[in-house]
Amino acid sequence: MNDINHQIATAQEADSASHQYLTFQVRNQRLAVEILRIKEIIEYGRITVVPMMQQCISGVINLRGSVVPVVDLSARFGQGQTAVNRRTCIVILESQMADETQVVGFMVDAVNAVVDISGDSISPPPQFGAGVRTDFLRGIGKVDEEFVLVLNVERLLDFEIPADLESTVAA
Repeated sequence: MNDINHQIATAQEADSASHQYLTFQVRNQRLAVEILRIKEIIEYGRITVVPMMQQCISGVINLRGSVVPVVDLSARFGQGQTAVNRRTCIVILESQMADETQVVGFMVDAVNAVVDISGDSISPPPQFGAGVRTDFLRGIGKVDEEFVLVLNVERLLDFEIPADLESTVAA
């Protein structure tokens, strides 16, 4: 995991015009998010369940004193809860929501690698057969003769995450 975090830091220091993505697995689907959004990858650990949250929000974690909501991507895609195993990770990323930066964790089955996907090789999302709602996708890219679904993070997070999570957890 430290190797992937090192790759992320190196990629973020590189030219921002580069088209680098972190790829990971959710239910045998290869997904990608722009590398510049990624803060870090952490091992799956203790998640505090918060009552009355959407089913796709597994709960929250304490990340160096900050409360970070964790979204189970498998559940968000309507494919059931993630079966936690030794490769399960939480990808910590930043998203712009309502003119402010929100730090969120995505629970994924496994992290793959940092890859280059040129902008002109990303096609519009398929209208069927992807196993993921098309509005959750920015497009579909190709890496080493394999298709990768490029996620639209803002659409994935387009549901109510309480702004006062700290007080909700403390209650």
